Amino acid sequence: MKLQDSVIAVTGAGQGLGRAMAEYLAARGARLALIDLVPEKLETAAIACREAGGDSRIYVCNVAREDEVDATFAAIARDFGALNGVINNAGILRDGLLIKTKDGEITQRMELAQWQAVIDVNLTGVFLCGRAAASQMIALGNGGVIINIASISRAGNMGQSNYSAAKAGVSALVPVWAKELARYGIRCMGIAPGFIETDMVASMKPEALEKMTAGIPLKRMGQPEEIAQTAAFIFENEYLSGRMIEVDGGLRL
Repeated sequence: MKLQDSVIAVTGAGQGLGRAMAEYLAARGARLALIDLVPEKLETAAIACREAGGDSRIYVCNVAREDEVDATFAAIARDFGALNGVINNAGILRDGLLIKTKDGEITQRMELAQWQAVIDVNLTGVFLCGRAAASQMIALGNGGVIINIASISRAGNMGQSNYSAAKAGVSALVPVWAKELARYGIRCMGIAPGFIETDMVASMKPEALEKMTAGIPLKRMGQPEEIAQTAAFIFENEYLSGRMIEVDGGLRL
């Protein structure tokens, strides 16, 4: 798929990896449909995409709401007249241990609300957006590419029962959708980033960052642009489908 003039939707596009991927694709001539919950951040991202050289429009949407997702993707297809790709990137964190104890007594458990919030956005949101995007691609008859953003936490990470389960689910959807949607000319791939230098990571304590970086074989965190490069590679390589690409500096060798 050529990026020039392709219509690509990005969820969680207002900041972090979502915005980085959107700007990178815009610089290569893609037309971006930016999806997020915060209008102000979307506006800033849209300006950055236009300055990078790509057309962009914003869509305020809660990816965990079926009605909002379906309406948003219908609007994208109507506004642009096409939908060639989607990056399912939106996600949240609600970290916590399953059980926490002190002196042999249980002091805290992961709350159902912590679990459900992450599953709703990080897994159900991917399902809803993937389904809506595929529906529009099929209706438009132009095929397309679905990219699910997972995480190396999909293999299990302490303190992240909810996040790890959601990202494992997101990864499992990749081969399923690749097999089901190939007949419509739709490919599906996934990216599992390791520790990436986003604003959220940069706000961590220096000692925590140092410890985290020391465990990476390449001895540095990844850059958002390196995830964006991977997404662009997936879009452009027509024989990639049904696989996860881990971009983690060798952390999970």
